[in-house]
Amino acid sequence: MENAILEEIKGIEENNKMQYVTSVERMAIARGLEKGMAQGLEEGMLEGERKILRRLLMRRFQVIPDWAEDRILHGADAELEQWLENVFDATTTIESVFGEQSST
Repeated sequence: MENAILEEIKGIEENNKMQYVTSVERMAIARGLEKGMAQGLEEGMLEGERKILRRLLMRRFQVIPDWAEDRILHGADAELEQWLENVFDATTTIESVFGEQSST
């Protein structure tokens, strides 16, 4: 008897399922995809800036200390842009790229 009731409930649930996606659902899906793509593009650009900064620092200073790597990894877009510009104006230390006097 219990199996028959469960089968009846299952049948009712299957009959009441919507077999289509509404216009509102389609718009929400499209908006979510668009937002995800924009976020992915932004993250990709940040990673590109980080990669370029690392290459410039390696070329100029031969070594990137752990503290500098941590700053690069967690730096915001505006910070990364400033540090990229600072590479060209930096004095003889990597600290000057990040606007620090000394980090040792």
